[in-house]
Amino acid sequence: MRLHRVAPGIAAGIIAPALLLATPSFAATAAPTAVAVPAVPSSADDLDADDLKVAIARILADPDSGRRVTREANALLDANDPEAMRAWLETGYRLAQAEDDSVAIARILADPDSGRRVTREANALLDANDPEAMRAWLETGYRLAQAEDDSVAIARTLADPDSGRRVTREANALLDANDPEAMRAWLETGYRLAQAEDDSVAIARILADPSISPALRAAANAALDDNTPEALRHFLEVGRYEVA
Repeated sequence: MRLHRVAPGIAAGIIAPALLLATPSFAATAAPTAVAVPAVPSSADDLDADDLKVAIARILADPDSGRRVTREANALLDANDPEAMRAWLETGYRLAQAEDDSVAIARILADPDSGRRVTREANALLDANDPEAMRAWLETGYRLAQAEDDSVAIARTLADPDSGRRVTREANALLDANDPEAMRAWLETGYRLAQAEDDSVAIARILADPSISPALRAAANAALDDNTPEALRHFLEVGRYEVA
């Protein structure tokens, strides 16, 4: 999830999207525009009508802008009312972004794969309903919480006595490297592939036993012929016992 923190510029620490125009993090992610960026003002009061539209268009171009921000930004550009745009940049944007952030956190909470730390922190943020805290967590805290939960999930695969050689080797390497992105990628795709290889080895060992029944041999060969991770796992967890 790519998110950005806007710089404080308008009175009382209110977020001003106009100030984003000069920040390196925004410059790296904003969509290209043919409009020249003016000198950054100290508040939305210093922006003329064209500058206000540029600031709102930049927010709209951010693919991480949520539904309410997108809806309100589009409506403002359609209405082309400088005073309404100025008021939104000073107060409305912060409120719209806070609502979108709370929706994003609720979606994370609804994900059945969210771990304990992510769930605990997401619940606490929704209870507190602090816009700045939610924004900070989505930018940095979520990644850290997810990394901890992912390391716990990987440690559990190591503790499973049924984990095979490839799963064990890759899980140990991931915990040693402690790279959040690598751990997440492995849990999403790598674990399934590693487990499938280990499962095929386990089934081959069953087939190497000359004393198994013809029915068990046929079921094992069928699983290997299917050669999908799901079929291999199902045979080892269920199928072989049903045949027996």
